[in-house]
Amino acid sequence: MIFLLWCIFAGLAAVARAEDPYLFFTWNITYGTLSPLGVPQQVILINGQFPGPEINSTSNNNVVINVFNNIDEPFLLSWSGIQQRKNSWQEGMPGTNCPIQPGQNYTYHFQVKDQIGSYYYFPSTAMHKAAGGYGGLRVNSRLLIPVPYADPEDDYTVLAGDWYTEGHATLRKQLDSGKALGRPDGVVINGKAGKVGDKDEPLFTMKPDKTYKYRICNVGIRNSINFRIQGHALKLVELEGSHVLQNEYESLDIHLGQCFGVLVTANQPPKDYYLVVSSRLTKYVHTSVRIIRYTNGKGPADSVLPEAPVGWAWSLNQFRSFRWNLTASAARPNPQGSYHYGSIEITRTVKLVSHPEQVDGKLRYAINGVSHTDPDTPLKLAEYYGVADKLFKYDAIPDDAPANVQSNLITIQPNVLNFTFRNFIEIIFENHEKGIQSFHLDGYSFFAVGIEPGRWTPDKREKYNLLDAVSRNTIHVFPKSWAAIMLTFDNAGMWNLRSQQLERQYLGQQLYISVSSPARSLRDEYNIPDNALLCGIVKDLPKPPPYTIF
Repeated sequence: MIFLLWCIFAGLAAVARAEDPYLFFTWNITYGTLSPLGVPQQVILINGQFPGPEINSTSNNNVVINVFNNIDEPFLLSWSGIQQRKNSWQEGMPGTNCPIQPGQNYTYHFQVKDQIGSYYYFPSTAMHKAAGGYGGLRVNSRLLIPVPYADPEDDYTVLAGDWYTEGHATLRKQLDSGKALGRPDGVVINGKAGKVGDKDEPLFTMKPDKTYKYRICNVGIRNSINFRIQGHALKLVELEGSHVLQNEYESLDIHLGQCFGVLVTANQPPKDYYLVVSSRLTKYVHTSVRIIRYTNGKGPADSVLPEAPVGWAWSLNQFRSFRWNLTASAARPNPQGSYHYGSIEITRTVKLVSHPEQVDGKLRYAINGVSHTDPDTPLKLAEYYGVADKLFKYDAIPDDAPANVQSNLITIQPNVLNFTFRNFIEIIFENHEKGIQSFHLDGYSFFAVGIEPGRWTPDKREKYNLLDAVSRNTIHVFPKSWAAIMLTFDNAGMWNLRSQQLERQYLGQQLYISVSSPARSLRDEYNIPDNALLCGIVKDLPKPPPYTIF
């Protein structure tokens, strides 16, 4: 009887696997010399490309990527916004994976399970992202799931952000010496900056009267950006994996790490137009352009660029206009709004305050008094092998940041919060500084229920959007303001919560969230992969007993 049940289970599993196609990739990581801002410099290439190859997948596809590290430093890739359900083993962060050593390879295997939307991947080790190594990752809706807009004529990805002409090794040495990075040197769009009057080939082409989808991600290092296209309205349809109410905008502020999907209709006189990206909410403004050409175009783009908005009040009002489309299906047939998050009781509230501080004369960034550092053994491996107590302590920071947190001395250590599986949590990000901040949480989408000026207090919950806040994975916090998110920690694993500003992240403005299932069941989390790289104190330890389904 047991054998019969096993056969039935195995057969069902085989059928399930057969329904989910596989995508296979082989990627070679190398250095190359390019001139993103017109100055030759070393960049990180994937298969000779910068940006790297785009992953064009469909919900529930299995993605298998064999990564060969041919640079002279340990290397990892992470998949921003991909939830890695039950599978933080594939997250590719220093707290979850041993790095791929020079001359070695590692095969990632993950499923874009029950997701749609616009995402990207990036190198998570050292300051490698400042040298490139990133690329687009789209997850299309399955054909049987209706999308709340007509199929576009084509689908374009725009990876934009600020850029330094100094190499990543130089930037890292500067941070290691205790100095802050200066302002970026410019803005690149799909690996290259452009100026008005350049005779470059068009980045994209559009047929008259056709509608195109543009997926725009801010893959920069330090600054928010504003995105706009001369003479064309931007109809927002998707935001980090959620369909949204389809409002039209002249331009969009896209903060660090965020990805938007917009529809653009080629309804203007046939000629060239500039796609414009400029830095936002900074004293200095860098602007870059690339050409969009109508296929029957006759004439150059207008040299006068549309202006970006001024001040962050405009950006705050734009955030308030974003609303979840409660009637649209997401990756499953049921409507997005069928999950009534506003009626669930909060079981734990955590308030996180970030701040800079000098430690032994060197700049560090902390959250609630702790500046994170990665041990030689990834936190997830230490936890799985039962040796976590040798490397870190859970909950080293309080749930409620002290009122004077910025005047306290900070501690440099691994920063790991332990959360109860399937509890509903409220997290408050409070920004006491003069610049904007941006945070991303791996492994989840959360409801961005509010952003407001001032300090957060419990009565601020009255201002939350508890009906149609957008489910997303990155949240920004304006200067001297707070932001609130709500989510259920139902994805077992070790997950990184980080500043999207690379300098702050590198200097400790991040932490890990441990969500453990006490059952140690395959229903809640997958076993460690057979090909997992081992390092640090777990390298020669015997493998723990595997999880089982029973």
